[in-house]
Amino acid sequence: MLEHAENLPDDPAVLKAMIAALQAENAKISATLRVHDQLVQALRLRIAKLQKLAFGKSSEKIEREIEQLELALEDLLVAVAEEDDAPINEGQDEPSPEAADAPALRRRPRVSDTTPRERRELDPGTCCPDCGGDLRVVGEDVSELLDMIAAQMKVIQIARIKKSCRRCEKMVQEPAPSRPIPGSMAGPNLLAHILVSKFDDHLPLYRQHEIFERMGADIPESTLVGWCGRSMKTLSPLIERIEADIMGSDLLHADDTPIRVLDRSKRDKGLGKGVKQGRIWAYVRDQRPWAGASPPGAVYRFAPNWKEEHVLSHLANARGILQADGYKGYAKLYASEPDGKPRLREAACWAHLRRDFHDFWTSTKSEIAREALDRIGKFYDIERDINGQTADVRHATRQKLTQPKVAAFFAWSEQQLLRIPGKSDLAKAFRYGLARQDAFSLFLSDGRVAIDNNPAERALRPIGIGRKNWLFAGADTGAETPARAMTVIETAKLNGLDPLAYLADILDRIHDHKINRLDELLPWNWVPLDAAHSPAT
Repeated sequence: MLEHAENLPDDPAVLKAMIAALQAENAKISATLRVHDQLVQALRLRIAKLQKLAFGKSSEKIEREIEQLELALEDLLVAVAEEDDAPINEGQDEPSPEAADAPALRRRPRVSDTTPRERRELDPGTCCPDCGGDLRVVGEDVSELLDMIAAQMKVIQIARIKKSCRRCEKMVQEPAPSRPIPGSMAGPNLLAHILVSKFDDHLPLYRQHEIFERMGADIPESTLVGWCGRSMKTLSPLIERIEADIMGSDLLHADDTPIRVLDRSKRDKGLGKGVKQGRIWAYVRDQRPWAGASPPGAVYRFAPNWKEEHVLSHLANARGILQADGYKGYAKLYASEPDGKPRLREAACWAHLRRDFHDFWTSTKSEIAREALDRIGKFYDIERDINGQTADVRHATRQKLTQPKVAAFFAWSEQQLLRIPGKSDLAKAFRYGLARQDAFSLFLSDGRVAIDNNPAERALRPIGIGRKNWLFAGADTGAETPARAMTVIETAKLNGLDPLAYLADILDRIHDHKINRLDELLPWNWVPLDAAHSPAT
């Protein structure tokens, strides 16, 4: 399309046509470049996520990279969509197999069958607009529009009518219904919303105050603080039941993560900024991978430091198997008791060991580290096929297919130690695995044991997300409350419940519920009040 200046025509109309064609071509090129940028960003994000899947839980550096790529891709997609004039195509309900690897897919939104539906009929009337004849129904075309009704505050006025007996003058009046927080005007749905927003969506109370103010309710932050605390007190008996049930399991996953906690004593003494590092421990029961009978659940515990005394206290009554990382504080739990048997048997995490090899491979491209990753990857190939099978099936399959590979891996590991520098990180990874060979092999002899500790690591991800919003806890007691709140919220989610609906129903019922039937309100036993009172069909 480009022409030398001396070859350009003199006719203005022709020149305008050429300019218009060039502009259209440039617009097409710009759109193509944007699509290419979108493709590059999407592929980079996909590669980062695949690396995370292939090598287990990634370092914080890779996590930040994924987050930044997601933000960049999202902004790019919005910009491309803004300039797209074509009718939007949201695709089919499911992507086709041929398009499964596409970096950016549009999928028709899925809407639950329980979502309220409103039917609006567009009726052409009873008379034909052309001849005036009578119209009869021959069918209809139905399309759906997904819309949202904004949340709103509602004041419920409870009027208790007073009546007197005409004969004896006795005053009759219905008793006041119990409230989630005695004396407070906060309803159960509002309290549940505040708790889930703060402890699950990680929305600080000052932001909730601003949101409520836009909705027409000026609720002081101090009031929101009080409501949160008193709601947690109301839920305390239920949380204690959840903790007792989960911690009484004979197979637990355990992991911990740091949390910043304000410590005014340090600031008063001139020690830094008055912030210390506490820990949040997660203890998880998840028998779904081996079709166990006990429901899943998670218990969170706060500790002001990383000393072993805390895990010894948390697991004081635990018996059975503990799957965890190599934290030294667990050592006393694995020690033999007077009868010669340990109170807890150690199940090691292959994802943790695999991560050490991956870190060394990414920095050095070591062929030995790469082979270690490939060997461990074959264990996971077998695990994917038996996930959800019974413990007996898992045990039989592991004995037949996995046990020879694990034995070969440890024999190969001993040989590699003779070939590599003893002080290298690669040698440390091999020694870590060989020193815990029994713990790494326990999953071969017990079909209930997982190959890794991913259930506990997944349970701690909300803490990492929350840290970006609240930065630190206000004090030790301020960190204990989120731990207890997450216990009930995350356990509800593990059991497939909407935590908002669950907490709203529990807060509405718990004061009137018989204490000896409190187990009926546990997440895995819970039946909504409306369903519980509906007649059997």
